[in-house]
Amino acid sequence: MINKILSPDDLAKFSQVKLLALDVDGVLTDGGLYYTETGEELKKFNVKDGLGLKLLMQQGIEVAIVSSGSSKATLYRAARLGIQYVFIGVEDKLTQLKVLCEQLGIELSQVAYMGDDLVDLSVMQAVGCPIAVADAMPKNQDVAIYITQRQGGEGAVREVCDLLIGS
Repeated sequence: MINKILSPDDLAKFSQVKLLALDVDGVLTDGGLYYTETGEELKKFNVKDGLGLKLLMQQGIEVAIVSSGSSKATLYRAARLGIQYVFIGVEDKLTQLKVLCEQLGIELSQVAYMGDDLVDLSVMQAVGCPIAVADAMPKNQDVAIYITQRQGGEGAVREVCDLLIGS
């Protein structure tokens, strides 16, 4: 069950998306932090999300990762998936996204952004297609035009990829 019903205007916004930008912790992962005994950080990514992102890129929609975290696991996962635009350790996600949009020659109105927490709010408020995962904070859900059925790290990204491919 979808938490928010998409209006015809919102569906039209999905059809105009040229870039899907993603937060990592809580969106591409379940938000849990895993550490080895030596302090190395581990992340669990969902293989279904990965295939969805590959299919999306094959359809000509760009994918970007914009994370305030700076995990090497994120870089590794992005490289394995062929994601060209990866920004980690970003304090101002909106500014970084604006720079990328300028490089790609697209407008913020053509961006879908998936977020889950307060650090994502400014970006979600600025893009044409703000998306929150099912377990996102209430403020993020309030801003979103679509809230996934699945939680972060559990196929939420694949759900959005399938929606974008089908729109």
